[in-house]
Amino acid sequence: MVRLPLSPAEVERGQRLGALLRRARGERSMLTVALDAGVSPETLRKIESGRIATPSFPTIAAIAHCLGLSLDAVWTEIEQPERPSAPARKRLAS
Repeated sequence: MVRLPLSPAEVERGQRLGALLRRARGERSMLTVALDAGVSPETLRKIESGRIATPSFPTIAAIAHCLGLSLDAVWTEIEQPERPSAPARKRLAS
């Protein structure tokens, strides 16, 4: 099976997902969360680092459940594009 390259939007969404999961994990170890979610620590590491930008729904659901995140909250967070910084907003408005 040949996998098509990810679009820039998919890559950004994967990075936002990884950042959200890292924040939600807090001080918990990656190993503990991964084992609780039933995924390998390597898979969780790749998702958190953005290397797996489009993980499967069951994987995200299991990790979100372990971290106490609703899937609605995850979706809302990853679908919102990063807001530009103040100087960038100024340039966009000009």
